Amino acid sequence: MPPLVQRYIKTSFVFLLTGLGLGGYIIVAQFVVGAYPARPLITAHVHLLLVGFMLMIVMGVATWMFPRPAREETRYRPELVEAVYWLMTLSTALRATAEVLLGLVGAPRLGWLVAAGGLGQLAAAVLFVLNMWWRV
Repeated sequence: MPPLVQRYIKTSFVFLLTGLGLGGYIIVAQFVVGAYPARPLITAHVHLLLVGFMLMIVMGVATWMFPRPAREETRYRPELVEAVYWLMTLSTALRATAEVLLGLVGAPRLGWLVAAGGLGQLAAAVLFVLNMWWRV
């Protein structure tokens, strides 16, 4: 397994554990303490699991398992896979961190960081699809 694919998959595991940890906090807050958690905590939990874990592991496995492009295929860019990794990882971490802080301290100005993280996730997903299109 190539090192970049390992990084995608291991990073997805980190997001899985982080998302599950946040989910544990949410469950305890709601059902033990009796305080329903702020909505940004719920969205951070969902994005850590769906984008951070599921999408990142799919991207890593797809990069590893999809057929290699033909030699004459010049539209596929292997270096873009690395850029997508960093953009998706940093954007997901930024978004989740900003949402958790927004949920805990309620600073509305953090909304810009949530939006920046979400747009980064969107950009990474679009770049991934455009690049991998030529391997299908």
